Amino acid sequence: MILKTERLTIRRIVADDWKMIKEIWVDFNTSALSQYDVPHDTDDEDVRARVMRWETTNGSFEHIFLAVCLDDTVIGYIDAHKTEAGYEIGYCFHSAYHGKGYAYESTKALVEYFVSECGATRFTAGTAVDNIPSCRLLEKLGFTCVSTETVSFNNAFSFQGGNYVLNVK
Repeated sequence: MILKTERLTIRRIVADDWKMIKEIWVDFNTSALSQYDVPHDTDDEDVRARVMRWETTNGSFEHIFLAVCLDDTVIGYIDAHKTEAGYEIGYCFHSAYHGKGYAYESTKALVEYFVSECGATRFTAGTAVDNIPSCRLLEKLGFTCVSTETVSFNNAFSFQGGNYVLNVK
């Protein structure tokens, strides 16, 4: 599965992407937004093993891990997981590429693909309500925040998470 947009190539993640994924995670872990997620382990062996596990799903539409590439550089990734009601999506982009529309462009292409090729009609996503860029991205894509909940990944810090839904007719 390869998707092309005006500026990007979106393709299945392969094991050789591990170094670029590590760069994204190192960058993310230094971000103020990282408090709203489980910290990413950036040990070489752990990153390599996780990306190799992601690659093993490449023949599946149950769990999908996609590299978002600008030319030959992996600038972020999108994951999608099949649920009873549709697909739950997530994303992470290197901060050097924030604010340029790449997350919107690539996620929009993925949603359109799932609608046209897989007949998907419902997508869900979650983000911290204080993660304004992510909330805006989801709203721009047509998602609606349907509920909030208190979330805690390590029991030391809790925050309000927004549960977003996009229904496509």
